[in-house]
Amino acid sequence: MQIGQRLKTLRDEKNFSQGDIEKATGLLRCYVSRVENGHTVPNVETLEKWARALDMPLYKVMYEGDEPPKPRKLANEDDKGLWGHSKKEASELSQLQRHLAKMDPKQRTLLLGFAARLARHAAK
Repeated sequence: MQIGQRLKTLRDEKNFSQGDIEKATGLLRCYVSRVENGHTVPNVETLEKWARALDMPLYKVMYEGDEPPKPRKLANEDDKGLWGHSKKEASELSQLQRHLAKMDPKQRTLLLGFAARLARHAAK
């Protein structure tokens, strides 16, 4: 999900202009435009202001469903052997997440298929 596109969609659904968001949040109109066009990513505090201006809970800015998303399952003792629990692996996972976010769905599918082939090959 591109947060800027989501914010623009929500603003349009409420029939608000960028100027309306500027007045309600105190953010400059040029900043609102930069966010909506994907040139900058707002921090959590800014997203909270934006959600208040749109008169909606913050989760609706980040999630398209009618109800809040279900909480993620926390790691338990059975998960200790899985990859990603060490500090180094967590860092690698974070890097991978950032790179995946920049890919389109077709590229991600291709990469996942490649990873599955590598895993099958390594298991032999």
